[in-house]
Amino acid sequence: MAKSPVKLVLASASPRRLQLLERVGLTPDLLNPSDVDEIPRKRETPRALSVRLAREKAERALEMPLVQTLGPNTFVLAADTVVGLGRRILPKAETAEQARDCLSLLSGRSHWVYSTVCLVAPGKRFSTRCVETKVRFKRLSREDLESYIASGEWRGKAGGYAIQGRAEAFVRMLTGSHSAVIGLPLYETVHLLEGAGYPVFHSWMTQAPSEA
Repeated sequence: MAKSPVKLVLASASPRRLQLLERVGLTPDLLNPSDVDEIPRKRETPRALSVRLAREKAERALEMPLVQTLGPNTFVLAADTVVGLGRRILPKAETAEQARDCLSLLSGRSHWVYSTVCLVAPGKRFSTRCVETKVRFKRLSREDLESYIASGEWRGKAGGYAIQGRAEAFVRMLTGSHSAVIGLPLYETVHLLEGAGYPVFHSWMTQAPSEA
């Protein structure tokens, strides 16, 4: 009996996570966002929230009909990114006021970005990695703040900023993983996939080289 083909599911609607995967030659067979309640629990730390939400997204994706029809040789990848200032969890900014509050708190200070990737391999084998990255912003002037708010790049972003855009000009120092701050730690993601038996490097050998 022929073995079912290997499939990869990205349980996220984030275009930046898809772009990051494609950057390392991985194209999911299915994009299947899974919505979960992202409200932090009482006394939950930023790191714990990131880990919990990534796993819950993976578990929710496994229950979805489109994922179940792919067959038993399916890998499901989910991720979550949380910005923390000490034990304080900064929200995903949905209003200009929220974004302004977040950026004002981050101005001239260091904060941590916790980005967790959760992989479910065939046989419901779960593996998780949380990457902690330290980011320090310059002191933001009123012009910095208001110009960035006007750009709209903050909308829906943890901590009220997107490092892959204009906010990178605010970063004085970054210690850790740049891709994790964007939303998906690439080293850890590839390591998990490879370790679980997904043919990561097959695509490298069969795809045409990308243009710089």
